[in-house]
Amino acid sequence: MVEHGHNYYLLLAALAVALMSGFTGLSLTQGASAMGIARRKLVVSMSAIALGGGIWSMHFVAMLAMTLPVPFHYNALVTMVSALVAILITGTALLLVHFGERTTQRIKLAGLCVGCGILAMHYVGMSGIQDVKTVYSTAGVVVAIIASLGLCMTSFWISYGRRGSRNILLGTVVFGTTVFAVHFIAMMGTDFVPLEAGPSAGLWLSNEALAFGVTLTSFVISGAFLLVGVTFATHLWDVEVDPTQLEIPRPALAVDPAVIRIPHESNGQTHFVQSDTVAAIQAEGRYTHLYHHSGRLFCPWSITELERKLEKSSFVKGHRSYLVNTDHVTSFERKKDNGLCFFEGNAHLDHVPVSRSYIKHMRESLGL
Repeated sequence: MVEHGHNYYLLLAALAVALMSGFTGLSLTQGASAMGIARRKLVVSMSAIALGGGIWSMHFVAMLAMTLPVPFHYNALVTMVSALVAILITGTALLLVHFGERTTQRIKLAGLCVGCGILAMHYVGMSGIQDVKTVYSTAGVVVAIIASLGLCMTSFWISYGRRGSRNILLGTVVFGTTVFAVHFIAMMGTDFVPLEAGPSAGLWLSNEALAFGVTLTSFVISGAFLLVGVTFATHLWDVEVDPTQLEIPRPALAVDPAVIRIPHESNGQTHFVQSDTVAAIQAEGRYTHLYHHSGRLFCPWSITELERKLEKSSFVKGHRSYLVNTDHVTSFERKKDNGLCFFEGNAHLDHVPVSRSYIKHMRESLGL
């Protein structure tokens, strides 16, 4: 066995990388569940690269901080695979919380995925060390597993239980310290045994080459951190309004049987709006967006399901992608074979197109 030490300045740099990548990844996805499918996929992919790349960078900054009395280097292929493992497993966790209904079970499962990603990245990365043999103690591995899974579940519960700015900041601190702590918990149960010198098979990386790659990835993470931080700071002190408070109270005796409650998702929670307060509904893949006086709201129901539920209401199909609440239409303009319904006074919706197939029914519903 050989004794190993650490450069404390590089350890601080490793912690900084973990915190910056955690903040970047968790902030990028704020509000992603209300985005269109294509844009949401892009944002989740970028976040996975930030979180997984940060886990990888933090590990190897910490490894550069480690000093051994014997020379050693890394297998290049294994080192690259360890980065891909972290990104793919982290990406799986983000898919769980940004596609489909965000339940308590999904948030916990996502946290477990990230915990597994940290562990897999660490031990795959360690297996790439050449010229010395790594020996793990059972107790060290068990404690590292418990710490990683438990702390990552806590981080995701804080960050995704409610998607407020302060939750993201606190979740960032827990995530960054988790990545940092798990590495050193695992290292406490790791010993190194020197091997006899011999030719190394395959492409290998010296500490100097690895330092160049890690510095480059850390620079990218720092740049992304600054870009995301500027936007995040402008909203940090915004007052968080409960969307349920935006509804105008309606007397219980005045409920219209044709009015239904439509769900919409915001800040990791499901809220409801009365259908008669919605001006129009737009299809977005398997989901829809509701045009309401409080904003453009993400609804998990499909336009087909909404059309069926609103069959007896004042909603009329004006286009294959739109349902229009004729009670909110303030003017109508005919344009040859199609038309436009206008919504004056609605800050979030100017007009909705009416296609040729539906224009006759729309005009009849408007009394024209």
